[in-house]
Amino acid sequence: MNKTHPQNVGAASLGSRKFLFTAMRVNRLCVTSNNQTGFLCDDREACIPASQVCDQRRNCANGEDEQESLCNDLPSSLPGYLIFYCGNPRFWIYADKRCDRINNCGDCSDESETWASCPPCGPQWWRCTMVVFHAYCACIPRSLCRDGVQHCSDWSDEYICSR
Repeated sequence: MNKTHPQNVGAASLGSRKFLFTAMRVNRLCVTSNNQTGFLCDDREACIPASQVCDQRRNCANGEDEQESLCNDLPSSLPGYLIFYCGNPRFWIYADKRCDRINNCGDCSDESETWASCPPCGPQWWRCTMVVFHAYCACIPRSLCRDGVQHCSDWSDEYICSR
């Protein structure tokens, strides 16, 4: 913290006069059209998914999603709402990848009803007691039911589940 100026306050000079101004921190939290955590572009209309921030592609017209101050020290330089820390806090994912029914963390913490506040399986999904292959966590797409391949440890996807 600067001793001369409180945190978040800067100084500008005009001639011999000094003016204090509050540093503007723009709230860029938004919700995308498919109900995901997003990043609001400068035009205040475009809302891009969190995972498109610092992806080395300019997704906002002015490129504000790739600013060095935002992308220079991932994930520390990102606003907290854009990231989700996995069960092992050394690992993180973008917030829009949480609760997407894919095991992005590797330990299923990003798909957990308790850890990540994910909703229960929807009607297009089958709930397994335990998934065999960890591409999915507690839920598998119903399209995988009765496909001749074991996805649930109790084989319920092959003997009980219906498409």
